[in-house]
Amino acid sequence: MHLNVPFPILRGVSLHLMTRSSQTCRGRVTWRRNYSFYRDEVKSLRAVVNPDISKIRNIGIMAHIDAGKTTTTERMLYFSGYTRALGDVDDGDTVTDYMAQERERGITIQSAAVTFDWKDHRINLIDTPGTRVSTQCCIQCRARDTQCKSLELMDKPAASLSYSIDSIKTKLKANPILLQIPIGSGKSFTGLVDLITRQKITWQGSSLAYDGRAFETSALQPSDDPDVLQAVSEARATLIEQVADLDDDFAELLLGQYSENFDAVPAGKLQEALRKVTLARKGVPVLCGTSLKNKGVQPLMDAITAYLPAPNERNHDLVRWYKDDLCALAFKVVHDKQRGPLVFVRIYSGSMKAQSAVYNINRNGTERMSRLLLPFADQHIEIPSLSAGNIALTVGLKQTVTGDTIVSSKASAAAAVRRAQKEAETKSSSQRESSSLALAGVEVPEPVFFCSIEPPTLAKQADLEHALNCLQREDPSLKVRTDLDSGQTILCGMGELHIEVIHDRIKREFNIETHLGPLQVAYRETILQSATATDTLDRTLGDKRHVVTVELAVHALMESSTSCDVTFEEEVKTQLSAGVREAVENGVQSAYLQGPVLGFPVEGVKTVIQHVSLESGTSAAMVSACVSRCMLKALKLAGGQVLEPVMALEVTVGEEYLSPVLADLAQRRGTVCDIQSRQENKVLLATVPLAEMMGYSTVLRTLTSGNATFSLELSSYEPMNTQDQNILLNKMAGLA
Repeated sequence: MHLNVPFPILRGVSLHLMTRSSQTCRGRVTWRRNYSFYRDEVKSLRAVVNPDISKIRNIGIMAHIDAGKTTTTERMLYFSGYTRALGDVDDGDTVTDYMAQERERGITIQSAAVTFDWKDHRINLIDTPGTRVSTQCCIQCRARDTQCKSLELMDKPAASLSYSIDSIKTKLKANPILLQIPIGSGKSFTGLVDLITRQKITWQGSSLAYDGRAFETSALQPSDDPDVLQAVSEARATLIEQVADLDDDFAELLLGQYSENFDAVPAGKLQEALRKVTLARKGVPVLCGTSLKNKGVQPLMDAITAYLPAPNERNHDLVRWYKDDLCALAFKVVHDKQRGPLVFVRIYSGSMKAQSAVYNINRNGTERMSRLLLPFADQHIEIPSLSAGNIALTVGLKQTVTGDTIVSSKASAAAAVRRAQKEAETKSSSQRESSSLALAGVEVPEPVFFCSIEPPTLAKQADLEHALNCLQREDPSLKVRTDLDSGQTILCGMGELHIEVIHDRIKREFNIETHLGPLQVAYRETILQSATATDTLDRTLGDKRHVVTVELAVHALMESSTSCDVTFEEEVKTQLSAGVREAVENGVQSAYLQGPVLGFPVEGVKTVIQHVSLESGTSAAMVSACVSRCMLKALKLAGGQVLEPVMALEVTVGEEYLSPVLADLAQRRGTVCDIQSRQENKVLLATVPLAEMMGYSTVLRTLTSGNATFSLELSSYEPMNTQDQNILLNKMAGLA
């Protein structure tokens, strides 16, 4: 599936590349861990656990499913000397896909980190999902079936370099800078030309047995193919112009020393300017190759070390306040049966040591870390310490969860706050930064599916709760709640596969045979008009009487608004104490969690508190309860409206199969936005309710004989029409 990359979230730069994935063979599951670590090489990581920070590169590989992320990772490990044999996704023997579900399905489910060296540089690589802590990312693409929006597959017949460059511009809103052009295409793809050095790199092998280690590098000669020479000349001129437009110093160099002949610019000067452009995030280097055929991976690793930033060139703004003290971000948690929770951390400043205490800012507590490990997929190397810029695996942090900030001590955090406040005093009010010293955690979208989950017996309920707690620590996108009416445990996830994998992990890893209820869509609710309500709560508990009266109004916000606000009229705000105002706000927020129609969360509503009166001794809990009850009354008076998640659908299909795909889409309440021609295929762009997309992959495969691909992403929540809403209400009530 296509992944929209949030560049600001990554806080780094990106490197686009093109690779080939191996085709997944789901019917045949073979787990032969035939890779063997070069033990001497892996042990050498111990000797250089704290390399020069300028020689470190933290990268992540991002792409849609089956694009070749794990295949590329496997090649990097092989060519760098850390595995003896090439693993294959089909055979289930890759380094980073070590979970049983990953081996069976041929896809990456859980992110894995590996550390290896390449030409005196240390590379910490994260096989997605989980690239938020990387200094930069490699966005990996293919153009077969035009499923990818970045760059194309050089070993596929339909590959189009110009289309892929245009896709990067239009879809990812990036500024691609092409550094290589391919030699041949499809089955005739044999190599590439480096536009900076004018070096021709060719791989002689063509079979899958060819491991890609041997390749030839030679300078272009006048006797080479004239078409290739012409293409290189034009592409290099374009490259020089692009870099000159983005870097003033390089432009001055061209206009001065090389004004007579731009093509005479030395490779070193061009590389230096290109790195400046990349670090400034003004341009994105683009390379090409085919990982499955083992071509182009070594130049990719060279480009990672040459152009992408070191950790000290991409530090978080607040890290400077910690100076040399420890500041690290916990970005992933996994559970090990023997060692308990293992926490992956990215060290931003200072150093981390085994057998030391650390302070968790988010949890406001101190924990002791027993061991420190260097991650290598599911194999880990114990180390005594690790310095800034690296990724580590800690043992013993039982309270830390994904997104938490870890520092050396509470005193260290307090000292950093003082530095931040002192710096803020020297700035104007508009320039002052927040004194909160917690690093930005992982942003997780709201779940769109949910279902009930039940243990086989009541005796297993406690075990199930423990398993779900462990899985929630690992996966922030998994939400677990209890239904207030039925008392059932509800799983909320991002899709059918997500919940299916969670169910399978509970069975395999925690030995609990659970039962899942039917999968349901997570709707939202809003209101149609404004309404005012008043409610009074008068209750005696023990010897205390609690009396509170509330009057409030609810208003529908603009259709595009997904937030819910609460405000006080000025007179009311001045009369109420801070504690009462907090209790009122808690009551409103509680009411927003359960709408008036089907009990789904409410959005697009503004609440105005018009009057609150209470007798002395009334508890905050009673105030919140009265406000919630009054809110429910007002929401019902305002007329409830169900909002359903609507997905942006893109289907790439041959023209001969377009008609049945359109007919099926019409039955799913889909709306066609556009039909584009892309090479020999048609690309159908549409919006369709998520509720209608259950099992769509199977249906599409049947309609097109397996000759179509599709991608889905959440577009928006849209109001249901009256007829569809009534059908849903009857269905939820068991009447349909």
